[in-house]
Amino acid sequence: MHPRRLISLSSLAVLFRNALAMALMICSPTLALAQEINDQWRYTLQKPAEGWQATEFDDRAWNEGFGGFGTRSTPGSRIGTIWKTKNIWLRKSFQLKEIPQRPALMVHHDDETEIFINGKPVTELKGWTSSYSVIPLDEKGRQTLQKGKNLLAVHCFQDGGGQFIDVHVVDIKHVPQLPPPQRSTVPFKSKLITKWGEQVTPEDAWTEYPRPQLERDNWKNLNGHWDYAITALDQKKIPRDWTGNILVPFCLESKLGGVQRLLNPTEALWYRRTFEAPQSVDRRTLLNFEAVDYFCDVFVNRKFVGSHRGGHTPFSFDVTEQIRPGKNSVIVRVKDATESWQLRGKQTLDPRGIWYTQVSGIWQTVWLEQVGASYIEDLKIQTDTKMGTITVRPQINNGQPNQTVQIIVKDGDQQVAEAKGTDGELSITVPDAKLWSPDSPHLYHLEITLIENGNVTDQVKSYAGIRSVSKIRDKDGQLRFTLNGKTIFHWGPLDQGWWPDGLLTPPSDEALLFDIEYLKSAGFNMIRKHIKVEPRRFYYHCDRLGMMVWQDQVSAGHKPPWTRLKPNPKDAKWPDQHHDQYMVELERMIDTLENHPCIVVWVPFNEAWGQHRTMEVGKWIVKRDPSRLINIASGGNFWPVGDVVDAHQYPHPGFPFEPGRFDDYIKVIGEFGGHGYPMKDHLWDSTRRNWGYGDLPKNEAEYQTRYQKSLQLLDDLRKRGIAAGVYTQTTDVEGEINGLMTYDRRVIKIPAEDLAKLHELLFSDNP
Repeated sequence: MHPRRLISLSSLAVLFRNALAMALMICSPTLALAQEINDQWRYTLQKPAEGWQATEFDDRAWNEGFGGFGTRSTPGSRIGTIWKTKNIWLRKSFQLKEIPQRPALMVHHDDETEIFINGKPVTELKGWTSSYSVIPLDEKGRQTLQKGKNLLAVHCFQDGGGQFIDVHVVDIKHVPQLPPPQRSTVPFKSKLITKWGEQVTPEDAWTEYPRPQLERDNWKNLNGHWDYAITALDQKKIPRDWTGNILVPFCLESKLGGVQRLLNPTEALWYRRTFEAPQSVDRRTLLNFEAVDYFCDVFVNRKFVGSHRGGHTPFSFDVTEQIRPGKNSVIVRVKDATESWQLRGKQTLDPRGIWYTQVSGIWQTVWLEQVGASYIEDLKIQTDTKMGTITVRPQINNGQPNQTVQIIVKDGDQQVAEAKGTDGELSITVPDAKLWSPDSPHLYHLEITLIENGNVTDQVKSYAGIRSVSKIRDKDGQLRFTLNGKTIFHWGPLDQGWWPDGLLTPPSDEALLFDIEYLKSAGFNMIRKHIKVEPRRFYYHCDRLGMMVWQDQVSAGHKPPWTRLKPNPKDAKWPDQHHDQYMVELERMIDTLENHPCIVVWVPFNEAWGQHRTMEVGKWIVKRDPSRLINIASGGNFWPVGDVVDAHQYPHPGFPFEPGRFDDYIKVIGEFGGHGYPMKDHLWDSTRRNWGYGDLPKNEAEYQTRYQKSLQLLDDLRKRGIAAGVYTQTTDVEGEINGLMTYDRRVIKIPAEDLAKLHELLFSDNP
């Protein structure tokens, strides 16, 4: 927010009236309400029809929101509803038992404000205030009031900087203390929806098997309609009454979830559904959750089975002892503070700029599977390009001494290798091994069988891509990325993974695939997955299509000063308990995703968001996964750990070359571009400021010219030692219009084939 403008003469008059009213208040022996404060308004940001201020006007199509209205940065404001446009029209009713002898308006206003009571104009205000003013009504204004129900109507205009409007009718003798503003529980409801979102039904909501690298035939999808209820946070008792249905796996706030309700940090969200579960004496039943944001307790047949903290990675419970023949129930209780210390990524309680609508509750697939008394709980897969080997380490739950593991490796339908053993690790040599790369994303299919006394107790399917990730110095001494020993320039978009209808949840697997296929055909060979962990099928598609991935860790707040690549950086101070939880969630992400050949770089921190104990975190992750490269802080405060030094610069790319300082690190530009281009009828909210980096181009030709200029500058930097570039971004997201596609994916701003031709210069003459 820029500084407020100089005080106008009208504002001085307001301040004088305010001082007079306050003096009268001091003389009053008590404070009491002239009316019960009503903060609930109907409002519109589009110019309404004539007569909008009249009592008989039909405002049912207007939005509902709590006062006041404006931006949180405005001095003296109490924000109930965010307002960022130039104009707003407001209407609310209030009750008067008696007409006050000294009625007044209690107002905090912006540039030009018109106020009406029961359809009659009572005042016009110019300029702005930075606190509430008490403005006495003259006799004509007092005569507009009536016993019982009254209508207050307001129009406010502002033309820059912070803004705020709030109005109440009060008694000068008894001016009330305004209560804290109520937060609206209704998220912004955009009209945008993807073509895949239009086709979603409860019967086909994410029906694909959710864990492609450990696949079983015997499973049951629990997506679809669940009951939901919202209670006070301290309520631990299962609700008796349920509010309605929510479509899992879409979150509470999303269009596709069918509720579109914001969860307050003071509330708990409950889910319930029933399911049929077959029973068998020699089989166990696992209840699996791909992701629940953020903390949850789970009950089966009203018996507690476990809790989970962390909103972005999968978890499961063995519910064999709680399952009964026939109908069963599962109940989930969710807490989600969104902000505070928890890892949340781009979510916020106050969507604005680069921060998006919060996501609460179940947001990925829920499913059941049956396994043997002893079963393969997980697989750890490593490969060696020089030896042509695939090494598999099965993790057996309730393993027995007389068990063996058999692994068959297939190239397509053709078996090419086999191994069998009883120890914890099996290494298989693949004859004439084919390596995985973006140009040739070859995958070998694995069949892993657990055998006990000659009987098969468990069998899973998986796959592996044989590839190596490293770095090398070029002829000029600059460090470069290598894949399978060959230099490769990493070129990809910043990919937020947000959707207008599902928010964090893609509307379907087909929709998820669409983005990757577009980027691949556009000549990108990498995606930087930004501050989000996707459903596991995203990485499966990247594996099979040949798309490298830089995987960010989900961030939290509590950040240090952002000094970028300057010397002597600082870290934020995190209490042990919150740091420990950060490390738990980092380990879970790596543990979940480390078998995917597509992931080539881990990114623990971004732009100093939640950046703390950097050297400790960096050394830990280098030791935890030596098979990949570490970009310790993309665009953030640089510390000498890991493999990469990463600069962000908008709109055009740049890097602060310092001879000698970064010689031992791969130099990359982890974000640049962000050229905005609005597409009519495809904006999340056409009434807000929709933005990109730099001034918006006047037309499509100028937009494409800017993109080409950034590309040429990146190529120049590549020749000076830059080894990767990340363009912001794949799609528009809420108020950001800097995507290569619109948020609803219905408009491609630059066709893939055109991009592919433009991108060729980045791969010619590779250093």
